[in-house]
Amino acid sequence: MTKRELIETVANARPHLPRRDVETLVNSVFKTLAEALTRGERIEIRGFGSFIVKRRNAREGLNPKTGEAVSVAAKRVPFFKAGKELKLRVDRKPAPMGDSTPGEAGISDEPAPMRDTTVSAAAPHEDS
Repeated sequence: MTKRELIETVANARPHLPRRDVETLVNSVFKTLAEALTRGERIEIRGFGSFIVKRRNAREGLNPKTGEAVSVAAKRVPFFKAGKELKLRVDRKPAPMGDSTPGEAGISDEPAPMRDTTVSAAAPHEDS
């Protein structure tokens, strides 16, 4: 799914919202997430997953065309870890007992709403 498709899906699901407002909202969410990651903050979206910034050490790499050794500088890269609920939904498995909401027997062909989509930015986190 592309960003344009995401905007269209949200706009179709909420016909009372102007498409331009939906586009602004989606762009604002992505901008806010990117800014938090730039500051090194951890982003957790319950029921979906978390984004963190990992540090990659400097290393020697190879130029794929020539095979020549090249120096690769240290860098920080964004990393996404899928949450348990998302992993289960993707694999189409029912949620384990005790983790499901009342009336939720399993996962159907219809996408079920995720429980909590609150975005929280925690203290800066770096991982090696």
